[in-house]
Amino acid sequence: MLNQIKTVILLGALTGLMLLVGQLIGGAAGLTVALVIAIALNFGMYWFSDRIVLAIYRAKPVTEKEQPQLFKIIREVSKAASVPMPRVYIIPTQHSNAFATGRSPNHAAVAVTQGILQLMSGDELKGVLAHEMSHVKNRDTLISTIAATIAGVISYVAMMARFAAIFGGVGGDRDRGNNVLELVVLGILTPLIATIIQLAISRSREFLADESAAKALHNGSGLASALKKLEADIKQKPLMQMGTTQATSHLFIANPFSGRSFLNMFSTHPPIDERVKRLTAMKF
Repeated sequence: MLNQIKTVILLGALTGLMLLVGQLIGGAAGLTVALVIAIALNFGMYWFSDRIVLAIYRAKPVTEKEQPQLFKIIREVSKAASVPMPRVYIIPTQHSNAFATGRSPNHAAVAVTQGILQLMSGDELKGVLAHEMSHVKNRDTLISTIAATIAGVISYVAMMARFAAIFGGVGGDRDRGNNVLELVVLGILTPLIATIIQLAISRSREFLADESAAKALHNGSGLASALKKLEADIKQKPLMQMGTTQATSHLFIANPFSGRSFLNMFSTHPPIDERVKRLTAMKF
């Protein structure tokens, strides 16, 4: 419940920040434009985000005949999480990871890499897939998409504000001192704050998915073991192909890039050690 409340507060702060940026740039008209952009982008991402991300990673749909053991585990964890059976995809890479996507539990897909299928034991893979089905149940893909979309709008508007301030100022009737202040706030501080809020949302949803998965299985040891394996494997085989960027890293169960952020507030995922610690401390 605490993570859910935290998410609502953070999403509200992110939306409010975007509307503030719009108002500072264009007054009431700018506020309206920012709101319209937010609604349009969120609507588009709500309907098409699953197809986009699956295409980015060249994920291929598989049948139960092709992957009977994988389907068996996904069916078990779907039943434990009380969500419908999702579509199943395989990502053709030896990098070890997995993600869930889709606008709702009835329109969900789970994608796993070839690498994770080879790396994990049955219990570990079950823990990973229970984590992903928890994301589906909690609609975390939609929440993360909304957060990323709003943060992206803020960053884009901030970039335009920097150009406006350099080539004539933001608001023609304001003095030079106000223009300099707006340049600092709009061009530097707001995208930074938006990014910090977006990443905080991502980390809170990862903690919640870990907790939900362990509760659904009445056991957190499989997921804890899987997370430790993933951390070690990603250091050796980070995801460097397919034209991927940090923009989609929040979707995976573990950050697919080997580099660690110098501060936790700039990370898409909580530290693996902290996630394992919480899982092992849970009582069933």
